[in-house]
Amino acid sequence: MTSTASEAASYEFTTLTCIPGVIEYKGANIQLLDLPGIIEGAAQGKGRGRQVIAVARTADVVIMMLDATKGEVQRSLLEKELESVGIRLNKHRPNIYFKPKKGGGISFNSTVTLTQCSEKLVQLILHEYKIFNAEVLFREDCSPDEFIDVIVGNRVYMPCLYVYNKIDQISMEEVDRLARKPNSVVISCGMKLNLDYLLEMLWEYLALTCIYTKKRGQRPDFTDAIILRKGASVEHVCHRIHRSLASQFKYALVWGTSTKYSPQRVGLTHTMEHEDVIQIVKK
Repeated sequence: MTSTASEAASYEFTTLTCIPGVIEYKGANIQLLDLPGIIEGAAQGKGRGRQVIAVARTADVVIMMLDATKGEVQRSLLEKELESVGIRLNKHRPNIYFKPKKGGGISFNSTVTLTQCSEKLVQLILHEYKIFNAEVLFREDCSPDEFIDVIVGNRVYMPCLYVYNKIDQISMEEVDRLARKPNSVVISCGMKLNLDYLLEMLWEYLALTCIYTKKRGQRPDFTDAIILRKGASVEHVCHRIHRSLASQFKYALVWGTSTKYSPQRVGLTHTMEHEDVIQIVKK
């Protein structure tokens, strides 16, 4: 998918170091890091597994390359290794308010009916971590493991795409079964099958938006886009152009799907959408 050539051969563990490459897609440059394969016990440092997983922690999306001929063994092993170093795949942060205090014991509340945790269990877990004064509020029904994630606080929640390679070696029924799984894409690198759909899915998981700028009295500049996260406001666009722009901001004109009219006068709080065009007017 990139112009960089990463070594590949018919044996496993061909990649020995991290190989970076850049995908150009919808005006954005997406950096793709090809990491070496990890083995069982990587989280404990086997086969330089810790260095590999440390890179994965800082990424925006994890693409897990799996062999379609090997079944589910690889996937569960990789998930287990990433779980043990605090990477949670395709999960959201538990909606639990937790704040340690100086005194006053443990105050426990919940806004929903709890089926997996009880007040007694929460106290036991907190005592295990030597926390005797804290405020805990459950806003959703969470498991004890999720509560521990909140206490420890160094967990990373990230989207993951399971990519099954070598689909040209398995039956059509098996391909269909794998493709229907959640968060999964089936491809074949050798025969270059379905790579365009993988790119589409990757863009969706990254949740990025392209925003184009326009000078007064000129046509929009569609060659150079500003890449922001989904849900970014006009203020984010200002900061991306120049940090002093937001303080001199008067109003902006926006063309695109985020507005009712084209153009529409908006303020700093207006949320931008993909491929909007913006013209900023200063004081």
